[in-house]
Amino acid sequence: MVNNPKALWDNCLSLIKDNVTEQQFRTWFAPIVFENYNEDSRTLLVQVPSMYVYEYLEQYYVGLLSKALIRCFGQNVQLTYRVVTDKQHGIIQEVEGEEPVNIERPQPTNRANKTPDVLDAVANDLNPQLDVHKTFQNFIEGASNKLPRTVGISIAEHPGKSTFNPFFVFGPSGCGKTHLINAIGVRCKEMYPQKRVLYVSARLFQVQFTDAVRQNKVNEFIQFYQTIDVLVVDDIQEWATATKTLDTFFHIFDHLFRLGKQIILASDRPPVDLQGVKDRLLTRFSCGLIAELEHPNVQLCIDILKAKCRRDGLKIPEDVIQFIAETANGSVRDLEGVVNSLMAYSIVYNSNVDMRLAERVIKRAVKVDNKPLTVDDILEKVCDHYHVPQQQVFSRSRKRDYVLVRQVSMYLAQKYTKMPAGRIGQLIGGRDHSTVIHSCSAIEQRLKVDKAFLSELSSIENSFKLKK
Repeated sequence: MVNNPKALWDNCLSLIKDNVTEQQFRTWFAPIVFENYNEDSRTLLVQVPSMYVYEYLEQYYVGLLSKALIRCFGQNVQLTYRVVTDKQHGIIQEVEGEEPVNIERPQPTNRANKTPDVLDAVANDLNPQLDVHKTFQNFIEGASNKLPRTVGISIAEHPGKSTFNPFFVFGPSGCGKTHLINAIGVRCKEMYPQKRVLYVSARLFQVQFTDAVRQNKVNEFIQFYQTIDVLVVDDIQEWATATKTLDTFFHIFDHLFRLGKQIILASDRPPVDLQGVKDRLLTRFSCGLIAELEHPNVQLCIDILKAKCRRDGLKIPEDVIQFIAETANGSVRDLEGVVNSLMAYSIVYNSNVDMRLAERVIKRAVKVDNKPLTVDDILEKVCDHYHVPQQQVFSRSRKRDYVLVRQVSMYLAQKYTKMPAGRIGQLIGGRDHSTVIHSCSAIEQRLKVDKAFLSELSSIENSFKLKK
């Protein structure tokens, strides 16, 4: 065995090179510079040329890096990055990588919403679709989430074997529901690698089901989902008026439940408020444990901010942390957005993070006016942008300009309102929920490849912020 840490790192690179393309290796791994290895703390320090490279490695290659480190250095090695954040001024920042996780993050695919094939049902390499950065390690405990977090850990360690099945989590946007259910999936996959764990959003499930109906593959679709050991479904309130989707999910749910498989559901409201869902499903949703996640209080917001600063190697004064915690509307997403904006402003303008900068960023990052957008508001702004009369959007015309406005309105309504797809379709020309799902999917695909269109949509969304 080679005892030279630099030689061990070189062996890591050789293993990685065998598992990626030449271009991927040259772009993301060749620029990494070995710094040192502390055998006592089992900490490996490497230097990367920018924060972007660090974030990309942690987002897309954390699984591959973990496997290579375990193979060459052994278990429990902590990878730490020395990031060059400002080449001109020689500013360097040290950031700890995520705790090693034995789940490889999937590469983006062009057909992520494709109907699961019957062959997928027996494949051993099922992609769990989990965000490996959302773990219990960085899900900070507080009064608002102690019960759901504690139960979540118990479920992850004993899936399907507790009375907490199904586990139904509900709470307002930004309270940490998606993080919690991802953390359950990640912990479960770490402890039971052989189990088939799958995270899926309600929208993606519905898109897959609609696709299966069109291809006459509903049986294959159901068979695939009935092979899952731990099924995690997010935002199920979006199915409120999707009768056929709910009927299909009922059969999947019933099959998994009878076999003792774990089911985890998340929604922005409790089962009793899920209008349009039949009693036979509501009673099943309620037969396990229903847990509410509330917006974090000021103290928990402070704890979350401090944890983020430690994790990302940030230095933010105590009074600024207190100010952000009191101002960010109790939303975890707002907290992270404000901190990211603060660091961006600080680096670009070469200034310290202080109260003056925090007040400036808060005004731009946090929506103070809590008046919710309506579908009518969205329609008005989209029609004004494209100079199209609303009556044409409601018509049955297939003219290209009218179809575009219709699809953009449905996409933004889905993004900015809590309405289910069926209700949005009714308000925009009396369309059905499958039309809304198709429209949202079409817009999302176009946003990935059309920068000009992305700029157009950003302009429309900015007009929402100006609305008083």
